[in-house]
Amino acid sequence: MLVLPPELTHRQATACLQMLLQGLRVHRESGVVVDASAMTVFDSSALAVLLECRREALSVGKTFAVQGLPTALRGMAGLYGVGTLLTPVS
Repeated sequence: MLVLPPELTHRQATACLQMLLQGLRVHRESGVVVDASAMTVFDSSALAVLLECRREALSVGKTFAVQGLPTALRGMAGLYGVGTLLTPVS
């Protein structure tokens, strides 16, 4: 499981994405789950990071899901029309 930091705004986006992509490269399972439950401060950059991580996971044949997506970020994803791409896992 890959874990997002408590804060993910434009300022942290590049470093966070690099961390996630590195984790994805060493992740051996067929499915990637990103845990977003620690996130308390975020902006739309968090969506961009998650969508890029998803794109990369799918490009190497892995499934992708987000767990613990904060309600406000889930709402933002819905407004942008990408909510179904970040389907939370149960």
